[in-house]
Amino acid sequence: MAAHEVRLKHKKIYDPHSNESVNDRRIFGGKPTAIFDLNRVKYQWAYKLWKTMLANTWFPEEVNMVPDKRDYERGLTEQEKIGYDRALAQLIFMDSLQTNNLNDNINPYITSPELNLVFIRQAFEEALHSQSYAVMVESISANTDEIYDMWRSDMQLRNKNDYIANIYIGLAENPTERNFIKALFANQILEGIYFYSGFCFFYTLARTGKMLGSAQMIRFIQRDEITHLYLFQHTINTLRKERADLFTKSLEEEVIEMFKGAVDVESAWGDYITQGQILGLTSGIIRQYIEYLADERLSKVGLPRIYNATHPIKWVDSFSSFNEQKTNFFEAKVTNYTKGSINFDDF
Repeated sequence: MAAHEVRLKHKKIYDPHSNESVNDRRIFGGKPTAIFDLNRVKYQWAYKLWKTMLANTWFPEEVNMVPDKRDYERGLTEQEKIGYDRALAQLIFMDSLQTNNLNDNINPYITSPELNLVFIRQAFEEALHSQSYAVMVESISANTDEIYDMWRSDMQLRNKNDYIANIYIGLAENPTERNFIKALFANQILEGIYFYSGFCFFYTLARTGKMLGSAQMIRFIQRDEITHLYLFQHTINTLRKERADLFTKSLEEEVIEMFKGAVDVESAWGDYITQGQILGLTSGIIRQYIEYLADERLSKVGLPRIYNATHPIKWVDSFSSFNEQKTNFFEAKVTNYTKGSINFDDF
């Protein structure tokens, strides 16, 4: 570890000697008492996000998966089945990783009680997503172990998993302030690029009338991921104000390289699961969509766009939206979603 790098310490679970005021609170490096006094909140955006996440509570059993088994057995092409299994196996890994990462790698260093709440809620939602995938696998697969063990036999999947996990492992093994910031950006990439790209495959099948239950499950999951993405973007932007000294030119360059690497890895993965045989997802479209996502995420945290890519599949946005008066593509009519509407204009 370089001499100038400051090592982080886990927050105390209880500190009766702390006199930290609300204004003294910090994302990390604070001195919390451990009392969750939510009548006095410093980071109002975090508390609003917490309440939004609570309002979005749902359970996998709400989704009817019965028709998907028939679609999987009789309606999908062989490549669509392979792509479905691989896309699902990738999502299973990412939510499993994220549940552990949040509990063991991120939240122990967060010293703001209102942010602690949100990260705890996110960890719950990631665990819920794991249950959702279990429902999906059980509904369509004759051998559930094949999908859950795919990372052992499929080296493309294993290599991608290792690539994603390495940045988190780096923080766990060397918890410095710089590695913590890098991990926040890695989480933004996970929530805003890897997940979004993975979801797109299921929406593409649904657009042709196949696997509609799976796509509905993914919509619920993505609605949660939107709040997770906002959480990391706001945390990064708040830290930029609190600890501007950490956001150096060298860090910015390293983060941009992280985004470039993510775009390359995810584009290659998209080609691998589609094999040029999924209608509406050519290699060029996949790459452009992922570049577009990267530009959008970079712009939200004060970094320059590096691809200037336009959105090549705008229909995905209406497929995934739960906002009111959006077209319900399962019923081909306009539906009011009173549960699940999200408006982040005031965050």
